[in-house]
Amino acid sequence: MLFYAALWLVAPKLPVRQRLLIALAVEAGWEILENSPLIINRYREATISLGYVGDSVLNSLSDVLMMTLGFLFAFRARPWVTVTAVIVMEAGCALWIRDNLTLNIIMLIHPVDAIKHWQMAGAPGG
Repeated sequence: MLFYAALWLVAPKLPVRQRLLIALAVEAGWEILENSPLIINRYREATISLGYVGDSVLNSLSDVLMMTLGFLFAFRARPWVTVTAVIVMEAGCALWIRDNLTLNIIMLIHPVDAIKHWQMAGAPGG
C-alpha cells in the first residue's frame, strides 16, 4: 500500500502496471539487501533480534507477494480505506506482537532504547 502511495505521488502519470513493476523491483531489491550481512548485523545490533540469520526464501517470496497484494488493494480501494487499513494493521501488530513496519524502520535507522525494552518485555521469557 505504501509503495502504491509513494509511486502515485512520484510518478502519477506512469501506468499502474509500470508502477507495479517498479514496486516489485524495489521490494525484491530490499529482500536481497535484507538478507545481506550488512542488514542482518544491523538487526542483531539495533533490535531484539539477536539471533537473526536472515529470512527464508519462502518468507522473502511471501513478502513480495504481500507487497503486490497491498499495492493492488491500494489501487482498487478508496484512499481512506487504504489509510485506515494501514493504521489498523500497524496498531494491531504493535499491540499483538510488539512489532510492525514503523517500529522496524525506526529501530534500523535510529534505535530507541525505550522501544527495545518495550519489545523485550513482550518477548517469551522477557
